[in-house]
Amino acid sequence: MEMVNALGRRKSAVARIFVTEGTGKITINKKDLQDYFPSSILQYVVKQPLTTLNVVEKYDIKVNLDGGGFTGQSQALRLAIARALVKINPEDKKALRAEGFMTRDAREVERKKPGQPKARRRFQFSKR
Repeated sequence: MEMVNALGRRKSAVARIFVTEGTGKITINKKDLQDYFPSSILQYVVKQPLTTLNVVEKYDIKVNLDGGGFTGQSQALRLAIARALVKINPEDKKALRAEGFMTRDAREVERKKPGQPKARRRFQFSKR
């Protein structure tokens, strides 16, 4: 198997990944997964597509992560891994879609409007 690349996005986070056959090592911005995401919950989110297909120890993944916060980055990485696994084996798409890993979460932060304190919050109205 040659190198397979994929892209995942969430909020303002972008994950570019490169998947090769290996021992299950995930490297994010030249750091190990446990160093980049110390939280076990975020590590679990990243590995969800791999555990669904039982291929955790089968692929090495090199990641370039940019933008966003740690939650958005982990979810962008999850989408990228799912897309790469489908490129490797198209029969896996049905199982990954059933778990919701193939859908890009399109929600973005709404911009702040002028004359208001936040995007939708308005200043208190006073009749008198």
